[in-house]
Amino acid sequence: MSEGAALAAADASGGLASAGPVPALQAEGVVLRLGPQRVLDNLSLAVHAGQWLAIVGPNGAGKSTLLAVLAGLRKPDAGTVRLQGRAWADWPPRVRAQMLAWLSQQGEAEGEIAARDVVSLGRLPRHGLLGTPDAADRAAVEAALSETAATPFAERRLSALSGGERQRVLLARALAVQAGVLLLDEPTTHLDAPHQRALCRGMQARAAAGAAVVTVLHDLNLALAADRLVVLVQGRLVADGAPGDAPLRRALAAAFDDAFSIEPVPLQGRTRWVAVPAP
Repeated sequence: MSEGAALAAADASGGLASAGPVPALQAEGVVLRLGPQRVLDNLSLAVHAGQWLAIVGPNGAGKSTLLAVLAGLRKPDAGTVRLQGRAWADWPPRVRAQMLAWLSQQGEAEGEIAARDVVSLGRLPRHGLLGTPDAADRAAVEAALSETAATPFAERRLSALSGGERQRVLLARALAVQAGVLLLDEPTTHLDAPHQRALCRGMQARAAAGAAVVTVLHDLNLALAADRLVVLVQGRLVADGAPGDAPLRRALAAAFDDAFSIEPVPLQGRTRWVAVPAP
C-alpha cells in the first residue's frame, strides 16, 4: 500500500480515534520466544479507541515485551498485530509513525540538545527529516511542553535537567506526535506525585477525546485509575476488565501472591479502587 493510499484509508475510516467495531490495535495469538522461553504465550488483545488501558503484572510477566510487539518494534514468532484492522506490513513506516506514538521504559535523554528540540522530533513523521516545520508543528510542540509542565525549562539542554524533567521532555515528544494510539512504557518513571497525577489526568483526557492509550505501569494505584486493566503472568493474559470488575480484582491480587487487597474508596461521588498492602 502506498503512503498516500494508506493515509486516505486512515482518513476514510476516521483515523484511529474513530469509533467502530475495528480495534485501533490488535494482537492475535502472539507468541514471542527468547531462547526456549515463551515470553508471550498465545496472547490476544484488542485495544479500542476512546479507552485508557493499563497493562500490569509481576516482574518478568512480559509487559514491556508486549508493548514493544504492539508498537511493531519486535516481531512475534507467531501470531499477528493489526493497526486499524490492517497488518503492520500494510502500513508504510511514515504512516505508522503518524498513527502511533511510543515512549520506551528507558528512553534516551542525554546530550546537549535543548528540550524543545527533543520535543520537536515528535513532529518528524508529519513533515519529514528535510521538511520545514509549520505553524501546526510549532503549536503541537508548545501544547506538549505545556501539558507536561516542561515549558519553563524548554530552552535548557538535557544534560542540565533532572531525571524527572528529562522524563517529562520524552513524554512531551510522544505527545507532540498527536497520534491516535499512544503506547507508554512506565511513563511515571522519576515523576513526583503532582506530575503523576497530571499524567493520569492527561491520559484520561486523551482517551475521552478518542485516542487509544496503553500504559505499562508498576504503580497499581495509578493503573487502577485507567478505564481497563489487563493482567499478565508469565507471558499469559490472565484477566481483562474494568477496575470495578470483581474477577479482575481477584486475579490482580492473586498475580502478586495476595500481597495486597483492592478496596473501594468513595471519592467525589464515585468509587475509586486502591491497592492496600496486606498486614
